[in-house]
Amino acid sequence: MFKSIEYRLIAYLVILIISIVVATLFFLLEDYMYVTVAVISILFSLNRMWYHYGKFNKNILFLLNALDNGDYSFNFAVDKLSKREHELNRMMNRIKEILARAREEAIENEQFLGLIVESISVGIIILDSRSNVIASNRAVSTLFGIPIFTHLNQLSVIDKEFPQIFRSIEPSVNRTIKIQNEREELYVALQASIISIKRGTMKIVTLNSIGNELEAKEMESWIRLIRVMTHEIMNSVAPITSLTDTLLFSYKSSFPEGGVRSSLEENTIEALQTIGTTAKGLINFVNSYRSFTGISQPQRSSVDIVALINSVANLYKDSLPSENMEIVTDSSLLCIEADESQITQVITNLIKNAAEAIEGEEQGHIVIKVFRVEEKVCIDICNNGKAIPKDVIPNIFIPFFTTKDKGSGIGLSVSRYIMRLHGGNLKHSQREEWTVFSMIFAQ
Repeated sequence: MFKSIEYRLIAYLVILIISIVVATLFFLLEDYMYVTVAVISILFSLNRMWYHYGKFNKNILFLLNALDNGDYSFNFAVDKLSKREHELNRMMNRIKEILARAREEAIENEQFLGLIVESISVGIIILDSRSNVIASNRAVSTLFGIPIFTHLNQLSVIDKEFPQIFRSIEPSVNRTIKIQNEREELYVALQASIISIKRGTMKIVTLNSIGNELEAKEMESWIRLIRVMTHEIMNSVAPITSLTDTLLFSYKSSFPEGGVRSSLEENTIEALQTIGTTAKGLINFVNSYRSFTGISQPQRSSVDIVALINSVANLYKDSLPSENMEIVTDSSLLCIEADESQITQVITNLIKNAAEAIEGEEQGHIVIKVFRVEEKVCIDICNNGKAIPKDVIPNIFIPFFTTKDKGSGIGLSVSRYIMRLHGGNLKHSQREEWTVFSMIFAQ
């Protein structure tokens, strides 16, 4: 069939040439009747050539139109055709298959990339020139608590300055913002990049939570400073206590029992005793520093966290009635991998602080919640006692900072350090009338 089309095209081309020659000849002889017949023959030949040319190329046009419309469901017949048409249809089917496979790979790569973007902890926001959110990942929804994020103006609910910060951030500028949600206060680093595509110019903003890194660096700096201080202080104080004890013994042994001492001698002995007592008190203080920096790496084992909390809570059953403490647990949570003694120390310290906060409160109540958020196990120890003053909150995790008359100021800092060693964190938040300390385990 395909060959016949070729032969017909050749035949009509021959007829066209002959008709043109005949028409020219009779036109010169002024025999216009034959000229008219020749012209009709020419038009007929052109019409048939155009028809067969269109038929010759219709499959190619169909292929191009289908591909342009994204339709890959067609297939050209290859049976009962001429050799040339068979080869052409087979080639067009091959082209279609290659393009269809490339399209499937592009879709698969897009889905794979989308899965990666959704899984990473770095937030990604893609904006157009009108501040519309073209795309954002799950990390952004988690950071801002916005399930459907379509425009930057939605961020004004969190902070009125956020929309303008995101609009104005340039690729060469790094910004840090603070996000306060119901659970914690987060510090987030912003970086932007610009890309031009067919749809227009897009801005890609990445959000990386750096609060944990900042806290880890701060804790590491404190530990290094404390280690240097304890070493230097102990080197200076230890000889003082030794010398004062030696001098006191010498002074006291130089006088007969029951003998009378002069006022100078009495004052000297009293001064030496004061120096010795002060030096020993300083040594005890330095030892508390050492207890902070001397926490060992966790010896992890499987710990029934609910049973552990119940056992710690039982320590306070005499001073804290059962109706004042409630433990709410997720039934699916059984065990975590942790150092039982260290985690017991943290929970004990937090419950002790909560009990002190509600002391004297008629409606004082402690609620302990154990639950899971995504891949993290969380323990919230909440109390509705007197809230921590706002000016004190920034300092509560600083080692040896305390507002208590007899407090050492290392309880919360040690607790956070232990949680850090477990790969987690300890956070403070204020939720209406409740003060909440959250132990977060990254399992």
